[in-house]
Amino acid sequence: MMGETVATTGQLLGTVLAVQANFYRVQLDQEFHPYSSILLCTRRTRLKKIGQQVMVGDRVVVEEPDWAGGRGAIAEVLPRTGQLDRPAIANVNQIMLVFAVADPPLEPYQLSRFLVKAESTGWDVVLCLNKSDLISLEEQQEISDRLLSWGYQPLFISVQNNINIDQVVTDLSHKTTVIAGPSGVGKSSLINALIPDVHLRVGEISGKLARGRHTTRHVELFELPDGGLLADTPGFNQPDLDYLPEELVHYFPEARKLLEVGNCRFSDCLHRDEPDCAVQGDWERYEHYLEFLDEAIARQTQLNQQADPESTLKLKTKGKGQNKYEPKLESKKYRRISRKTQLQALQDLYQDSEE
Repeated sequence: MMGETVATTGQLLGTVLAVQANFYRVQLDQEFHPYSSILLCTRRTRLKKIGQQVMVGDRVVVEEPDWAGGRGAIAEVLPRTGQLDRPAIANVNQIMLVFAVADPPLEPYQLSRFLVKAESTGWDVVLCLNKSDLISLEEQQEISDRLLSWGYQPLFISVQNNINIDQVVTDLSHKTTVIAGPSGVGKSSLINALIPDVHLRVGEISGKLARGRHTTRHVELFELPDGGLLADTPGFNQPDLDYLPEELVHYFPEARKLLEVGNCRFSDCLHRDEPDCAVQGDWERYEHYLEFLDEAIARQTQLNQQADPESTLKLKTKGKGQNKYEPKLESKKYRRISRKTQLQALQDLYQDSEE
């Protein structure tokens, strides 16, 4: 029935695999390509006028296929199930983070930053630790125990020695997956192992920083032999953490557990220095949380100022009709509680307990 509809209207359905200049490489659904599975498409002017962006991963309707020339035109973008803006990609099921346990060594802060970014997308997170052949089983167990306390079960792999690559294939089967992680950890080598026909360039490890050079410059989806799509992302070492300060706590699985068993006194608690906070405590990544929170507050303050400069500036009169604007303090919502307020709260609690 679907084939008859396509034959009558001339419309085809497909997935955008890559964006190249002003063209979009679209893989047509299997039942729709009697001549070619890939078309190089333009975007209809109507979509441009209404501001409809076309992203890698988009499900699209293609019209007027030129089978001989391998061309077509994108006429419609179907509703997305989700999207990531940096890198720009849509309709993803999960994120697979790839880190190395050695050469370069595993950096907990950097890993934590990537995990928080991955959690903020709302997609499932798969954590692969490459080059596991370079460390002992005892070291693997120590790393595994540590990450379990964070809320993650890592998969130790070795692309070089083909360790657990079959498990990676299973995890990716029939899903659209974004692969991400710092440079030099073996992402391109892993993709080459999973999709032998791709042959991505593998960069050298920089001796100065023990990190790989950027070898991937744009987002592209690759078809997996056993079904599914895999998106490579440009190598980057510090992903942007673009979230609201009050959202951050939900991107730490161990903090989510603390909130499940306890409640903070204040509904707008930022879990920093407020009294009766359920999250503050002796968990390893709490320091990471505080650093990321400061970054999120600074970013939110900057965005508010850009949106409405007068809302974050105060007018100061200097006399003789001379006025100037000075930055206001951060909004009360994000201010630290003063020592006087904290002491008063403790006195109130003490009095309550005596009564």
